[in-house]
Amino acid sequence: MTVIRHTAAALAAIAVLGGATPAVAASPSPSASLPAGLYGTSDPTYDGVWRQSLALLAQRTVGVEPAGAAVAWLAGQQCGDGSFAAYRATAGTPCKADTNSTAAAVQALAAVGGHDDGVKKAVGWLKSVQNKDGGWGFTAGGASDANSTSVVIGALAKAGVTVPDLRKGGKSPYDALRGLALPCDGPDAGAFAYQPDKKGRLAANADATAAAVLGVLGETVAGSRQDDAHAPAGCTKPGGGHADAAAADNGAAWLARTLAKSGHLTTALPGAKPQPDYGNTADAVVALSSAGLNSEAAKPLHWLESHAAGWAAQAGPGAYAQLIFAASAARGGDVHDFGGVDLVAKLNATGPAPAGADGNATAGAHGTKASDGKASDGKDKGGLGGAWTVGGGLLVGALIGFALMLRGRRRQR
Repeated sequence: MTVIRHTAAALAAIAVLGGATPAVAASPSPSASLPAGLYGTSDPTYDGVWRQSLALLAQRTVGVEPAGAAVAWLAGQQCGDGSFAAYRATAGTPCKADTNSTAAAVQALAAVGGHDDGVKKAVGWLKSVQNKDGGWGFTAGGASDANSTSVVIGALAKAGVTVPDLRKGGKSPYDALRGLALPCDGPDAGAFAYQPDKKGRLAANADATAAAVLGVLGETVAGSRQDDAHAPAGCTKPGGGHADAAAADNGAAWLARTLAKSGHLTTALPGAKPQPDYGNTADAVVALSSAGLNSEAAKPLHWLESHAAGWAAQAGPGAYAQLIFAASAARGGDVHDFGGVDLVAKLNATGPAPAGADGNATAGAHGTKASDGKASDGKDKGGLGGAWTVGGGLLVGALIGFALMLRGRRRQR
């Protein structure tokens, strides 16, 4: 069964609707009713910290200095104990902390710099809620899952923590991830499950596999481009001192096989027609390139360049960030000319202009600036544009509730 993205329920709900007809034209800048400094125009209740963190991390990935107001907004979301919730309207709002929002904020604030105290406090909270199997669940005390464990590993590594030495009950975070890898002697060999089912069985999950490959490699959600590696001939049983490397190779090889035919992953809700899954396809590209499988990442990267238009414009800053991560990590990707569009300019236009830039003319780390798809009057003229949002808050809310209900049964995108 296919399901919804792990950390930002609202973004996930929009991603599921990626093939739907856009309902409402959106302003290129945040509404006056939204907090100053926040990226995106949609309700931040379920994904404010997540999308803000991805936006800032994407900007730093391509050499852009984020706006001070954007960084200040994210830092101001931190709770008294160091954790982060998905969103708090005011500092006095009760903090419903989760590991994913906290880990994403750590990755972003560590990348931006200048927030050592906040990062240290958040890392302390993450350490305090580590499970006895070495991993993390979405909420403190929740059963460990591959996605949460992986995003926390990326945060800890970014903050300078020696992750293999972080143990609970004698188990490290990598032990928790390897425990979710499917064995080599069955179907879907090498893939990762999100969580075991009630009977302890593991089911291959594309979203969890992409996340786990990055987690085992100690990478943030942005990943990093690695030198070419030979695609594994088959699944290698992890063992000895190379257990983590083997688990990452196995997961990446499974993603490569899964993407080989169509070049993209799919998603569907019960009773709905399967649709292309843009977000998880972008995550898979990052995982493949971070594992050195650059040739295998080329087809899904090109598919995204040709097909991710409506989804990115509809879903907003988090989606643009995911595409920036994919284009930055993959060989041949260009964040300033991604299917004819400047992804950096598009992301920057969803919030406050970066420091020392007008939001559209910043040259990043990969490639030269190309057209951002806008005419001189600021109106979209095609490409990856068509700034769309999903109309109907009730629909999004219903999908969010459904996503949370499915969280325990999770998912293959």
